[in-house]
Amino acid sequence: MEKNRLLWAARRGMLELDLVLLPFIENIYATLEKEDQDRFDALLECEDQDMFSWFIDKVDPEDPETLKIVRIIRSHTGLQPEN
Repeated sequence: MEKNRLLWAARRGMLELDLVLLPFIENIYATLEKEDQDRFDALLECEDQDMFSWFIDKVDPEDPETLKIVRIIRSHTGLQPEN
């Protein structure tokens, strides 16, 4: 997806998600493999409350494809779950 469209699609109704997604797009998205970019694009179709849980509450999504991109985002934003 084109960067400007991606930035627009990543703007959410929750500031917390904007603070995770927008810097990720600016700094990491272009370095991802095509499959992971596709996973990120699909992630943007998810509900805000689900993404909030995955990133802020550190709950893992059930879908393995979604989990992969969530883990990539966490690893680049300091949002790794505590063990």
